[in-house]
Amino acid sequence: MESIVITAILKPKENMEDQLLTELNKVLEASRAEAGCVNYVLHQSIEDDTFVLHEEWKDKDALESHVASSHYQEYRTNTADLVERREVFKLKTV
Repeated sequence: MESIVITAILKPKENMEDQLLTELNKVLEASRAEAGCVNYVLHQSIEDDTFVLHEEWKDKDALESHVASSHYQEYRTNTADLVERREVFKLKTV
């Protein structure tokens, strides 16, 4: 199976940048510890408060396990009211 790369772009609601960053950092460590995680890096735009997650998962099963994990589910619940816009791209190498 080929690896799956995720690029997630998160634009926080006004005045929610710090809270979103806190939640992103919480899910970061737990996600990196997952067996199927190849890479999990958080970036922040130098132009505004947009965050970009760049993830690589060993395969589809690893990604599905990540999405089903308790720490990911908690992150989604905790950030539901913090994010103005969320774009997620599931990518493969060509």
